[in-house]
Amino acid sequence: VQLQASGGGLVLAGGSLRLSCAASGRTISSYATAWFRQPPGKEREFVATIYKNGITEYADSVKGRFTISRDNAKNTVYLQMNSLKPEDTAVYSCAADSESYRAYAFRYAYWGQGTLVTVSS
Repeated sequence: VQLQASGGGLVLAGGSLRLSCAASGRTISSYATAWFRQPPGKEREFVATIYKNGITEYADSVKGRFTISRDNAKNTVYLQMNSLKPEDTAVYSCAADSESYRAYAFRYAYWGQGTLVTVSS
């Protein structure tokens, strides 16, 4: 499966953005899909995941603000980000695997390119 992430940009604190991870080649619902982010100068970190059965999990830092969802008809996974904070500034990447690895980024077989989200205060 090939993944294409998009939707990043510059937003004011408190604003919203929606990221998209479009899949091609295979049906994305056959995979567990996750969003990771890498803030400037920091390590990559887990943001959210949606399992094949539709169950979702979130990092504590985004719980209640971000929502991961999947549109099977569009073969796309989304990350709706609300109440954005400057500390959410990062390059966001989507990943997928036939197994559910949650936060273990190194286990995911498929990755899309990153999309930059910048939140200004």
